[in-house]
Amino acid sequence: MVLVNVVLLRPAEGRRARDDAAAVDERSCVEVTGMKDPESRTTFAGVDGRTDTELPEWYAEQHGGAEPISFSAAVRELPQAVDTAVAYRDPYTDEWVQTDRFNALVEPNRAREQAQDEDAEMDPLFHIPTDSYAIINPVDVYGPLEEVLREQTIDGTPLGEVMFGEIRRYRGGGEVHMDIMFDGLGVRLPGRSDPITMGVTSGYDFFGEHAVYVEGFAQDGYCSNTMRSLTDKEIIKHVGDVRNFRTWWEEILAQVELIADDLFEFIRDVQDIDLDFSELPFTVTEFYRLLGFPDYLAERAASDAEANAASPVEIDMWTLHSGATYALTHFFQGKEGASLDGYVRTANDILFNPEGTIERVERAYEEQLEADSDGGSQASLAGERALASIERVSDDLQEKVDQFEEREDALRERFQDAMA
Repeated sequence: MVLVNVVLLRPAEGRRARDDAAAVDERSCVEVTGMKDPESRTTFAGVDGRTDTELPEWYAEQHGGAEPISFSAAVRELPQAVDTAVAYRDPYTDEWVQTDRFNALVEPNRAREQAQDEDAEMDPLFHIPTDSYAIINPVDVYGPLEEVLREQTIDGTPLGEVMFGEIRRYRGGGEVHMDIMFDGLGVRLPGRSDPITMGVTSGYDFFGEHAVYVEGFAQDGYCSNTMRSLTDKEIIKHVGDVRNFRTWWEEILAQVELIADDLFEFIRDVQDIDLDFSELPFTVTEFYRLLGFPDYLAERAASDAEANAASPVEIDMWTLHSGATYALTHFFQGKEGASLDGYVRTANDILFNPEGTIERVERAYEEQLEADSDGGSQASLAGERALASIERVSDDLQEKVDQFEEREDALRERFQDAMA
């Protein structure tokens, strides 16, 4: 069983620790690609121009030595939205009639450019929602976060001085997603030169599809594998009165700190749960397929898990989880949103709910047997033996189930206390 430790490192201490451990990292990160590319990326470090924050070395290397700007500057570069009147053309009179039922959301700077030049490159129109739509601009959401980050600290240092991350824009900047992390808040695994760094992922759009959201997030410095949905996704819709964002951020950051305290316990437990694929009726790739991953992701996940396990046939659940996050981070072919979120939940279950993961695999395998069955007694007997081998794994997990459930219940109770 391998133990892990949670550490709150000052940035300089983190860099020294990485140098000391560099010789023991053996994981290969070749052939890294990515999900659907955004139209633009902005790397940031530090909350504003008064901070002298540098990107962690591992993050700078993964992002090609990008020159960061402050978070405050990055947020204020994002497109804004204002509403304006909408009209429709009467098919009988051919006249334009204004309606109060809808308003057009437009980017004001682009609207000005289009007024001056009809051939302007960027279309100012984002969306035409009903009049119940409430505009939430990026400064409305992330301005209060800046205030909180200047006040809250980690080991005596304001979070605003250790924050870093990336903002990604899609669809002319009308859809935005970002990762915000805190150098020094994370989990460090033995034999790894870089920590798993904690933070949040957040985003919104002006098209009526994505409400403003935020959830707990972590990134493994080695290969930049991302762990999403570490807390429940908090959502504020573009309808009605918008709540106090400052309080919202205070509650969410409190949850992230609690996750950092407990994440190592979950990792330590699942590192002690091995699946012996020589005793199971499916391969590592088929394991991921049975969990619902498409072939191209299942193959990538299995390849990574087998490469990083002590034995390619006996793999612990943490390594299987890492294989899934590796595939989703670097090879998912879709876009950020609901499709990715579904696979993320499945990957997280490998870590936080191993019993449920095995039960899901067993159900999927049983359904596969039924679909493939030709009614022969020999095939039926083989299927029963195969299911029995999966059930033995599930039985072995039973003694650990209470431990997982108690830890999860305790964490959720602390979440509720933090939100109260």
